[in-house]
Amino acid sequence: MLRGFRDFVLRGNVLDLAVAVVIGTAFTAVVTSFARDLLVPAIAAVAGRPDFGELVLGPIRYGAFITALVNFLIVAFALYLIVTAARRIARPDTSTPSVRSCPFCLTDIAPTASRCPACTSEVEPSG
Repeated sequence: MLRGFRDFVLRGNVLDLAVAVVIGTAFTAVVTSFARDLLVPAIAAVAGRPDFGELVLGPIRYGAFITALVNFLIVAFALYLIVTAARRIARPDTSTPSVRSCPFCLTDIAPTASRCPACTSEVEPSG
């Protein structure tokens, strides 16, 4: 019984899931801090009040809903900014091609090659 449990826990996908949960929790803390500590004070400086909780209409606390909605939008915007920045950082460099075609036989060759490995024609290095 313990051997089966050990095999289950040590399977690759279970460990990957555990790592994802831990990283997700840490990432949540980063996004929440970014929203609470950076964006909310900036909005409070512009709008004059970061919390609408005291707005009521009889027994209906619509201000708490407005605060929750604003907080959700701030966290969603912070997440958008972070994911967009991460995608820009992770985007591969496409400015220089990793291969080019031989003009004689159309075989893929390195950009700095001076001869084609397939037809042995001399080509101008492009790099």
